[in-house]
Amino acid sequence: MYKNIKIFTDGSCIYNPGPGGCAAILQYHKYEKIVTNSFFLTTNNRMELMASIIALESLKENCNIIITTDSNYLKEGITTWIYNWKKTNWKRNNKKKVKNIDLWKRLELSLVNHNVVWKWIKSHSSHYLNEKCDKLARISANNPINKDLGYINK
Repeated sequence: MYKNIKIFTDGSCIYNPGPGGCAAILQYHKYEKIVTNSFFLTTNNRMELMASIIALESLKENCNIIITTDSNYLKEGITTWIYNWKKTNWKRNNKKKVKNIDLWKRLELSLVNHNVVWKWIKSHSSHYLNEKCDKLARISANNPINKDLGYINK
């Protein structure tokens, strides 16, 4: 039987590109787990993607998941745009290469064993867990620790 998990995510970047951080809050019944990461040189969109990736990769078994994000780029990218990108060899409508292909592929792979529903909410709309993720992502962005995943336009 699959566990029902709620995940709230956010990414933050100073200067864009610049130092960035991401955060996710995972909830299962009364339990809450927080995961964060940060990078010296990255973008806001990469951090939005990474927030969901680190949350999903932290799960140890198959789950039913609701992921709540304030990033339309993330939600639309993984629920709609990715199907066309894959058909067109990761090209957009203007024939330019999709940005962040490495992370889109990693995100897609992290979804394989889960049933996921994506939910978008307006940022800074007083949603407590979104605001908490935003704060944690900003703290992480101000304290970067990783060099290896930074600003890569793959």
